Amino acid sequence: MKSHVLGAVGVVAALVLTACGSTSEADPGVEPTVAADALFPRTVQHAMGETEIPAEPERVVVLDTGELDSALSLGVTPVGGVTTDVSTGFLSYLAEGAADVERVGTIGEPDLEAIAALEPDLILSNKVRHEDLYDELSRIAPTVFAERVGAVWEENLLLAAEALGREEQAEQAVDEYQRAAVELGESLDAAGTTVSAVRIVEGTIRVYTRASFIGTVLADAGLEQLELPTDEVPTFAELSAEELTQVDADIVLYSSYGPADDSGEAAALAGPLWPRLRAVQEDRALAVEDDVFFTGIGLTAANLMIEDLADRLG
Repeated sequence: MKSHVLGAVGVVAALVLTACGSTSEADPGVEPTVAADALFPRTVQHAMGETEIPAEPERVVVLDTGELDSALSLGVTPVGGVTTDVSTGFLSYLAEGAADVERVGTIGEPDLEAIAALEPDLILSNKVRHEDLYDELSRIAPTVFAERVGAVWEENLLLAAEALGREEQAEQAVDEYQRAAVELGESLDAAGTTVSAVRIVEGTIRVYTRASFIGTVLADAGLEQLELPTDEVPTFAELSAEELTQVDADIVLYSSYGPADDSGEAAALAGPLWPRLRAVQEDRALAVEDDVFFTGIGLTAANLMIEDLADRLG
């Protein structure tokens, strides 16, 4: 998977460098398309109202995985970021790019003192995770929140790009991703091919819908996603271990949130129902990296998903 990570990140980085130079300093070999001082100050409309950003941000703090993915995808290395609640490090596929990012708590518990100590000039997050902290964060630095997470990842990328003054790069990168997704669908003859996206969390089997991050990427490739009735959460249906056979499809993509023994994945795969799945019998049940397919929620993750599926199914 490491070569896939470097490949996808390289594509995004190439697009960014072509458009605007390096992360925080002008690349002497590349002419920016628009000078930063012509783009700022600017006022950004977002989920919590509007925020004025006086100058091009150079010290950015991100408070969710999607915002970390977006910033790095746009060539911006944050000075601070949070990790998930089951990890002390940043997402595996972003670890190299985030090597110099200081950890400022977890998604569930951002460390406001640590954030303030970094003296950021922009904070990126979303209303879903941190609505209650918006006022406090805004007193630290200009703060921009997306409304939702998951299926709206492209909109969130464009919002982050607006705050960072990198809209052109974001639009170009999304176009490249869309072309790659269409090519994947064509290579798989996707019409009529069903896929189930399965994630095992604390003993519960989640089957993700088209309203999720992974669902949007599979839809962009033209694949038909297995849909099961959902309850309160529209992004996934929940099944018990005894209902495992309901996840069957032409292709099953599966992972676990946290270690396999803790999540229940190991027990599910060792049980009597897993071998009954047609996808398992036909060797089309694929273990996928949770950080990429479910947790990342961003452009680099989407590119890696397309690349991984093309390599393994194309």
